[in-house]
Amino acid sequence: MITFFINVIKIIFLLGFLVLIHEGGHFLVARLCKVNVLEFSIGFGPVILQKKPKETKYSLRAIPLGGYVRLEGEDEHSDCEGSFSKASIPKRMAIVLAGGLTNIIFGLIVFFILGTVIIHSQKIDDSIGNSMYLALIKTKEFLFSMFESLKMLFIGKAKVDQFIGPVGISEVIAKTSGIQDYIYILSLISVSLGVTNLLPIPALDGGKILLLIIEAIRRKKLSEKTEINIQLIGFAFLITISLYVAYNDILRIL
Repeated sequence: MITFFINVIKIIFLLGFLVLIHEGGHFLVARLCKVNVLEFSIGFGPVILQKKPKETKYSLRAIPLGGYVRLEGEDEHSDCEGSFSKASIPKRMAIVLAGGLTNIIFGLIVFFILGTVIIHSQKIDDSIGNSMYLALIKTKEFLFSMFESLKMLFIGKAKVDQFIGPVGISEVIAKTSGIQDYIYILSLISVSLGVTNLLPIPALDGGKILLLIIEAIRRKKLSEKTEINIQLIGFAFLITISLYVAYNDILRIL
């Protein structure tokens, strides 16, 4: 029973922390671009804690499988000062891109630091500069392997059966032993989350960026109805894939 509770804490902390990093990226860039942030939420569902010191509401919710930053004028057009819909396309792109990019950068930095510590502790050479150089090579290989996996996905050589979702990820986290193993998985999931989130699929940040690119080319926004329909199609696709992946994860575990 104690092991079960420890595993639950490990899973909730890791996923919650990566969501905080992701949404924090959106939040900070939105603030830099002078776009009003109405709510910064970690988790979904019922509210556990909620504070509103100024114009932004900060929420901690019961289901730790995601989060969101709600911006003025993001879901519908708004002419208010600080509205997302009134911001320039480069600013909107920067805000949308920030979440996934923050996860990728954070994951690579953690991987690099962990690699430096491990290599240096093995005393392959007690020079810290050489340890950092070798860790940098490992980090580059790690990043290239992620892009290779992405390429396999796009050319159809990666099967959906090979994907893992929240259930599979939770199992991997629960099986970690020791702080180094846990930090390695933290970096791996962070980069994976960032890369996946930037795929050009509607309802993901990458899909939103694709719509902004289309708007820039057309020099005119898509109609609100068209944009909502595209997002709904993307959301339905993601739900279908997620359920299928979760089903396979459960079968693997059982």
